Amino acid sequence: MYQNEIPVGDSPEDVERRSVIIRDFYRQWKEQNPSQRKYNLSLGEYINIRMISITETSRHAAKRYNSTLAVLQLDAILTNAKKKSVSKTKQGSKNQNQFERMLIMEYDCVGIGIVKMTVGIKRRTYEKVQYCITALEV
Repeated sequence: MYQNEIPVGDSPEDVERRSVIIRDFYRQWKEQNPSQRKYNLSLGEYINIRMISITETSRHAAKRYNSTLAVLQLDAILTNAKKKSVSKTKQGSKNQNQFERMLIMEYDCVGIGIVKMTVGIKRRTYEKVQYCITALEV
């Protein structure tokens, strides 16, 4: 969809353009997926997309071209990523305060490599929320 338009450089302008592409992609994804969630085969549960998903992913994935490409594979990642580990939330992280734990999940994305998806487990409700997606350096 965006591949020809995605800037590959590291300039602040390129990073900002990729951030806009990611936010636009999430907006379109949410229009096509009104439930704002996908069933993950490994967890046997739904992973939800919330504003924190868009904010964190656009901030981090925009830094690297491959991470931006990975985000465009959102459906495959949400459905097929496998749980690798569970970690505590980062102390002092305002964005992670709403979560009690973070799941680290991975998906081998064709043409990109291993993609890491962080999923937060909300306090009290235990709702799984996609927190961030980034491509790992190989």
